[in-house]
Amino acid sequence: MNFSDVIGQEATKQRLLQMIKEDRVPHAMLFCGPEGVGKMALAMAFANYLLAGEEVDNTASPLISNAIAMLRKWEHPDLHFSFPTIKLPSMSGDHQPVSADFAKEWHELIMRGAYFTMAQWMKQMGATTQQAIITGAESDELSRVLALKSSQGGYKVSIIWRPERMNLTSANKLLKLLEEPPQGTIFLMVCEEPEKLLETIISRTQRIDVKRIDDNAIEQALIHKRGIEPDAAQRIAHIAHGSWLKALEALDTSNENREFLNMFQMLMRLCYLRNVKDLKRWSEVVAGYGREKERRMLVYFQQQVRENFIFNFRNAELNYMTIEEENFAKNFARFINEANVIEINELFERANRDIGQNANAKVVFYDVALKLIVLLLKK
Repeated sequence: MNFSDVIGQEATKQRLLQMIKEDRVPHAMLFCGPEGVGKMALAMAFANYLLAGEEVDNTASPLISNAIAMLRKWEHPDLHFSFPTIKLPSMSGDHQPVSADFAKEWHELIMRGAYFTMAQWMKQMGATTQQAIITGAESDELSRVLALKSSQGGYKVSIIWRPERMNLTSANKLLKLLEEPPQGTIFLMVCEEPEKLLETIISRTQRIDVKRIDDNAIEQALIHKRGIEPDAAQRIAHIAHGSWLKALEALDTSNENREFLNMFQMLMRLCYLRNVKDLKRWSEVVAGYGREKERRMLVYFQQQVRENFIFNFRNAELNYMTIEEENFAKNFARFINEANVIEINELFERANRDIGQNANAKVVFYDVALKLIVLLLKK
């Protein structure tokens, strides 16, 4: 993973390269931004550069060449990954999961590329209804490995993916590491919800805000990396709304969002028909998804509420919808208006929060469905 492999983000790449050139790399950096904009790709490319340099010619020293070979397989001994994990049924009751428990699964994931979602990682781990967290034991393990000397005589780099998933014990232990970092260690944290981090952790990092990818960069990547025709690439780049992951989803005929669209359509039709009996069945079905998937679905529902509201203004430049979503909006969008759009959005937002706090999913979704019956009547 070199900087040339990162899609778009030219300004951020130059900023990171300038840090290295001027020898002012901070000991802790926080890459923040929405899903799919390339935060992890930037962090991994930066780690690659710190440990071996991005471009090396044929006269490179054996040590550098060896480092490059290890980084191509993401097996460099001075590069450490920490990430959210789950507790498997096979684990003992007192065991706190750590990243090493899922080293094989993680390696398989990152070898496929630096652009991936929490949903993909959960599937890779074999998760069902669990929520993934970073445990206190993981911070202990990180402290142990970073206390060792660099095997290559240079930096030691710790990439922490989704640090907002740390429990309080883990966060406090990481804070101590950031306050007294091991010599020669660089922490690269890749975060989507920085508001969930301890303020004291944020204050000890240099924040890098990664913005949405330029549409043209996504369009060109689709054409050159995926062989997509220019017209199709342009539409996909527009609906991707700055996310390479959303662009890839649009290419995937079996992606999760299609399932969510079907559930959204079913929910709205049943609410319109006031079919309470089938709404109860709908609630039971989605309650079986597991909390991580339920929360992703609710975020998708909020996006659809926004898109259907905007659809009423008949300005294609403002809408970010697939053809399937647009076809449904042609008949449904009129039911989302100034009188109910805020309340419906807040309804899904509260449900997301309740699910995250381990509320009974059947009750939450049935309550949402019944309230939607009333809200869709507002004009």
